[in-house]
Amino acid sequence: MELNSSQIQKILPHRYPFLLVDRITDMKPGEWAKGIKCVSANEMHFMGHFPGKPVMPGVLIIEALAQTGAVALLSQDEYKGKIVYFGGIKNARFKKQVEPGDVLELSCEIIARKGPVGIGRAQAAVAGKIAATAELTFAIGE
Repeated sequence: MELNSSQIQKILPHRYPFLLVDRITDMKPGEWAKGIKCVSANEMHFMGHFPGKPVMPGVLIIEALAQTGAVALLSQDEYKGKIVYFGGIKNARFKKQVEPGDVLELSCEIIARKGPVGIGRAQAAVAGKIAATAELTFAIGE
């Protein structure tokens, strides 16, 4: 199942400048999602992070991964119209800098669930090389 930006905005409440997933390339609702973020030099954070050497902040890479996982969770009928909040971030690792012009390949697999709380194993890559990994805890709310 593939979703474009307009379809993602029907699922997530995020909007510019904080919608960090451009496309969902494949997904199994409630289980996993894969997406992309096209990193552009025009993004505001590059003005200060860092002048002359633009690098996407790691916290925004983690947010893009969380939004990918949130799409997987909120695509289930029982959670449509809800919001997913961060419950926690464990074992975040940054292995490659992400720069303007990169296509960030995002994936998040939901590995555990108990009621409205879930845990996702997330990975971001550029051209097949891992840029970041983390374990994300999600809490589904109103």
